[in-house]
Amino acid sequence: MKLKKLTILIPCHNEAKSIGKVIKDVPKSKLKKLGYKTEIIVIDNNCIDRTAKIAKKAGAKIIREPRKGKGNAVRTGFRSINKDKTVDFVVMLDGDNTYKPHEIPRLIEPLDSGFCDIIIGSRLEGKINKNSMAMSHRLVNWAWTFFVRHFYGANVTDTCTGFFAWKAKVIRHLNGYIKSEGFAIEVEMITKLAKLGNRIYSVPITYDPRPGKSHSHLSPVRDGLKISWMLIKNLSWNPEKE
Repeated sequence: MKLKKLTILIPCHNEAKSIGKVIKDVPKSKLKKLGYKTEIIVIDNNCIDRTAKIAKKAGAKIIREPRKGKGNAVRTGFRSINKDKTVDFVVMLDGDNTYKPHEIPRLIEPLDSGFCDIIIGSRLEGKINKNSMAMSHRLVNWAWTFFVRHFYGANVTDTCTGFFAWKAKVIRHLNGYIKSEGFAIEVEMITKLAKLGNRIYSVPITYDPRPGKSHSHLSPVRDGLKISWMLIKNLSWNPEKE
């Protein structure tokens, strides 16, 4: 049986405390039994700690993106998919160990069965463990999610998740349309993918607190305004005008 290629993208900015465990917890053996060969790519987003060294030692391929910002890191990861025509499926998750890599098969199955084109790992309909997400963040996310469902017709239940799975052809089509440099990248992807006519669904996932005393890199006010503006702006987005 020929194995299908699964590439896992992990954008990182100073995640030395957690990146080793994230890579270790990718269920490579289980994925192989399910018919996939797995490649892990860590995008070093201007890290000044040992993230890249630890990731490389754990078996990941390292790609460097010196421009700070999650959007920059994600676009760099997407370009690597564009170059590799052998990739069948792509998963993306954060390197801070807030998501569970062992749940990756749950995101891949609906894609491989032909049910849809994109799967979004939903924290809001999944299991949010204690101290993982402030109630204020949940409320805002619910509001954004309602907006996306109502105005974009996308069947999603979490607009700010960092856990995605795509058919690789979707990424290749999306390349060039994504412009965000920071945390508005998730909402930009979801809204533009919906506008491009892709079938998007959600599956429940687990969400854990960041390790130690660290907090999310997201700025509630600055990034919140950017996300809100992205939702409104993309209502009139037309890929033919890009």
